[in-house]
Amino acid sequence: MEFDAFTIVLLVRRDDAPALDDAAAAALQDAHMSHLADMQADGALLAAGPLLDDRFRGLCIYRSGVDDARERAERDPAVRAGRFTVTVIPWNVPKGVVAFPGEVTLPRSIADVS
Repeated sequence: MEFDAFTIVLLVRRDDAPALDDAAAAALQDAHMSHLADMQADGALLAAGPLLDDRFRGLCIYRSGVDDARERAERDPAVRAGRFTVTVIPWNVPKGVVAFPGEVTLPRSIADVS
């Protein structure tokens, strides 16, 4: 059996995350979302979205290997600002079980979601 290889990145809330006022938090969230949209546009990121959990805040699926996915995730403005850490996990699934058609693009800001 053949497998497709992906890399999962979990964005994990840091216990020591800096406190931000509403304006700073909104700006950081928009920068985070724009970073994800840029990676999707470049073809590196297949899917991403929030997790409804207090600790695990987001899940990203990359088409690249572990090292590249980690490097890209660590460039995320929210990671660089100390809001999240990343957990990087290789993921193999039977070939063709999961498809990412690319017809939908990720939003670049909270305003795009509302």
